[in-house]
Amino acid sequence: MLPATSKLCAAISYRHLRNMTGLRRQAAVAISQELSRLACRSPGPSSWIHQVRRRSSLLSSRLEEKPFSEMEMSYIKQGEEALQKSLRILEDQDGWKTETVAGNGDKVLSKVLPDVGKVFRLEVVVDQPLDSVYGELVDNMEQMGDWNPNVKEVKILEKIGKDTVITHEKAAATPGNIVGPRDFVSVRCSKRRGSTCVLAGMSTTYGAMPEQEGFVRAENGPTCMVLRPLPGSPSRTRLTWLLSIDLKGWLPKTIINQVLSQTQVDFAKHLRQRLAQPVPV
Repeated sequence: MLPATSKLCAAISYRHLRNMTGLRRQAAVAISQELSRLACRSPGPSSWIHQVRRRSSLLSSRLEEKPFSEMEMSYIKQGEEALQKSLRILEDQDGWKTETVAGNGDKVLSKVLPDVGKVFRLEVVVDQPLDSVYGELVDNMEQMGDWNPNVKEVKILEKIGKDTVITHEKAAATPGNIVGPRDFVSVRCSKRRGSTCVLAGMSTTYGAMPEQEGFVRAENGPTCMVLRPLPGSPSRTRLTWLLSIDLKGWLPKTIINQVLSQTQVDFAKHLRQRLAQPVPV
């Protein structure tokens, strides 16, 4: 088996054969099988075998994906960056101050970060399974304006692979027009690992969506939502929403803080109402 594997690997080293996806996939599978056979003969597989098997599995999966352009890869990296930054902020438990606590236990906290500014953190429990919450926030993203009064419209401008999208969002005017019309262009990244889902995003530039007349182009991010089944109650979901927004324009900080924290509380209320509606047959 090993000589045959060597020949297969040698074949894909030739320039005119490297682009033959089927042959590359066959080589990756052969390498993985050979490593598994070697591992079985030894009393315990060494770390390098684990590492190479893992990388060969990644290679096999990547060969199934279409290649991305340089611009697409840039958006993918931005989404990953937003995800990693958001998780680092949430992992640091120090310095959070309570902004508001609703009667049902919904809580908004905040902290000021040197390189980001003030960020808000919503902690709620939704009486719906994770799949339902995930489906509403990701699969039905463009319908958010139907149930969230703070959102006028969400439009997907481009999908990149399985995990990344570019979106244009229009925020609804606040009562009394305290904060005028804002819009955002964002790159969003969704990752699902076991029982945890992370939906992250940040502002980006997109040539096909320049600044719109009548709207102030605001910026967000890093921001994310983390969904996890409630321990001991898998039919309920714990939702954590990290919100970081620069609304731009001349707005007093007291008004911004009040608007953003209330936006999070309202979001939880409207999400529950949406998920409580019967699913159309």
